[in-house]
Amino acid sequence: MDLRFTEQQEILKKSARDFLTKECPKARVRELAKDPKGYDPAVWQKMAELGWLGFNIPEEYEGMGYSFEDLTMHIEEVGKNILPGPYISTVVNTFAIVEAGTDEQKKDLLPKISNGNFILTLAWFEENGQFDASGITLKAVSKGNDYVLNGTKVLVDSAHVADYMIVVARTKAGSSEDGVTLFLVDAKSAGIKTEVMPTIAHDSLCEVVFKDVAVPAKNVLGKVDKGWAVLQTIIRKGSILKSAESLGGLTTVVEMTVAYAKERVQYDRPIGAFQALQHKMSDMWMTMGTSRYLLYEAAWMESNDIPCVKEASMSKAYINEAYKIIAALGVKLHGGIGTSYDHDAPLYFHRAKAADTVYGSTDFHRELVAQQIGLK
Repeated sequence: MDLRFTEQQEILKKSARDFLTKECPKARVRELAKDPKGYDPAVWQKMAELGWLGFNIPEEYEGMGYSFEDLTMHIEEVGKNILPGPYISTVVNTFAIVEAGTDEQKKDLLPKISNGNFILTLAWFEENGQFDASGITLKAVSKGNDYVLNGTKVLVDSAHVADYMIVVARTKAGSSEDGVTLFLVDAKSAGIKTEVMPTIAHDSLCEVVFKDVAVPAKNVLGKVDKGWAVLQTIIRKGSILKSAESLGGLTTVVEMTVAYAKERVQYDRPIGAFQALQHKMSDMWMTMGTSRYLLYEAAWMESNDIPCVKEASMSKAYINEAYKIIAALGVKLHGGIGTSYDHDAPLYFHRAKAADTVYGSTDFHRELVAQQIGLK
């Protein structure tokens, strides 16, 4: 396993960095936190023109056809800058269509996603707080050529601006994985009520209520009652890519904190000269290195079709906590200025908190690791 970036990957990283520095500076990030849409449509179209939205889409469907490892590296760069909006949600959920969609679904949806004309999100989590199959209670009942959906989903990323949602529903009574089905649902369908939920990171998570929502049977993604396997693919790939975004964020916090410690003078010395603070920043640096190894091990395995449920969950569980710890230390080591919203440190602190539950919380992924090592 070679974790060094190739020359092409370095070019892609620099391209992403330069684009986001120009098109989405931190001032724009703060503006978008107050924007009802939560993202910039003009920037979205520019991202599409650069091929970002088709990164993981095969070339036959107007995508770029890059590897998963390339995408992971790219998302890390996105996390360093902070890019508000439904980018990761759209990219991650595209995998489900690529891997489980019918020919008709692929031909219809993938080119639209790649060209920036389609926003995709996942309606998975419910108010009961359960990430496993027992938490899926939204019902889908067959009725003629349709399925009728009733129930509520929460923490649905950017549902208020999405074109389609992948809705995780129960088509068979019970609480097991068997009986879970995924549906491609037009987000503007009659009977859908969407409301943006207030969050610490202003990241446009929504409550979505489904009341007698009719979905054509042809919109089933994968097989009826066998959707949990497709969802597991989304969770695994999403966990790695969300970890990549978090790694980008925590890396930026470490770098800005070390730079500040070299410049901030107290008692006639840079604060970085004090041993107690040196040890804190050394811990931050080592945590960053461990996070990077865990992430890219999982990304390399996923890219090479090597089973990596355990490695993906190890990465997500560890980086979830690492990002929160490092972001908090970053605020503390910056002192008073680190608590001001005019400074970048709070932006990353809020992002670290928000990233925790996306594609599964720390505890959920610890449970998966326990299962993989034979403790369950």
